[in-house]
Amino acid sequence: MEKWSYNRIEQLPIQIIDGDRGANYPKQTDFYNEGYCLFLNTGNVTKEGFDFSSVYFISKNKDEQLRKGKLKRNDIVITTRGTLGNVGYYSENIKFQNIRINSGMIILRVDEDELHSKFLYQIFKSSLAKAQSELYSSGTAQPQLPIQDFRKIKILIPPLPIQQRIASILSAYDDLIEVNNQRIKLLEETARELYKEWFVRMRFPGYKNAKFVKGVPEAWEVVRLDNVLSFKTGKLNSNASTLDGQYPFFTCSNADFKTDTYSFDTEAVLLAGNNAAGIYPLKYYKGKFDAYQRTYIIKPKSDDISHKYVYYYFLERLEFLQTISIGAATQFLTTQMLKKLLIFLPNKNLMELFSIIVDPIFEQVQILNQQNTQLRQIRDKLLPRLISGKLEVKEK
Repeated sequence: MEKWSYNRIEQLPIQIIDGDRGANYPKQTDFYNEGYCLFLNTGNVTKEGFDFSSVYFISKNKDEQLRKGKLKRNDIVITTRGTLGNVGYYSENIKFQNIRINSGMIILRVDEDELHSKFLYQIFKSSLAKAQSELYSSGTAQPQLPIQDFRKIKILIPPLPIQQRIASILSAYDDLIEVNNQRIKLLEETARELYKEWFVRMRFPGYKNAKFVKGVPEAWEVVRLDNVLSFKTGKLNSNASTLDGQYPFFTCSNADFKTDTYSFDTEAVLLAGNNAAGIYPLKYYKGKFDAYQRTYIIKPKSDDISHKYVYYYFLERLEFLQTISIGAATQFLTTQMLKKLLIFLPNKNLMELFSIIVDPIFEQVQILNQQNTQLRQIRDKLLPRLISGKLEVKEK
């Protein structure tokens, strides 16, 4: 331990890069679903790393107008406004070649000859670093961590070879989790593609013999959502997201924190009622949970309607929900808006066949998610002991 030393961030070979806040900062009209440079939103940087399930891009021309805030490989991104201390690592495995941070984030760029970037990434994933981030934060409604205060955070630094060993041990768990995440993604894409083939492209079993009226099979019903779905809202306010307990707590940023209590023990589709960045978060969940008071808990009124069918119905309409939202900086969906939407209901036999096929897929996804939970628990127990020096790590 004699070679280990506590250092402030400002004492370490770390370059801190802020996002561009100048006159050329992108406006809402500058964002596209595809493009040259991915522009990170708050939903893309989580406590578990990057999440690219909902992304926005800027053009090459807009990218070239911005002076700073562009990532290089091995950079670390940390959120410094709103949700503090979420962190992502720009590894070689990330497919996007051009990425910029928004104004609520910073980039950490290290001198790899003196400090291992993956070790530093693991440091900032730990509760030790997050506690200091909160200690130096300011603001109540919108917490923030100014760079001058971020520089004061102290971390324990071992010799470089030990940094590399610690990063290797912890990254092995991250790699296993990522493999499971890729399998989950493939499974979810399989189920979604089946929904689109049958209920969007209308190429369901027997479609060649079906009679269509205005593009919809004659035997199907077209009804308002409030006739077939129930809408409840969560009970907890956003302060519950700071708790750390047993059951998931769903918020409008699609975060999955833990609370000690739960209000719901059910199967449901969870839809954010407000949205400050990107497409409305949506989730299918079965089990015990609690939810932020602006999260809609959506359930079919009849057992003949599959929860998964309802989930994919909303998933295919997330961009449309953007168009009917109200509000400027933060967009809102009201219950009245949702209840008036129309849904196609196929006949009972086709709905049952869809469930027979997709239910095992969702069960496999649940198993993989449970495995990931166990891997995170093991990693999170190891992490503070390794980076504090309590668990000895020998140099190779």
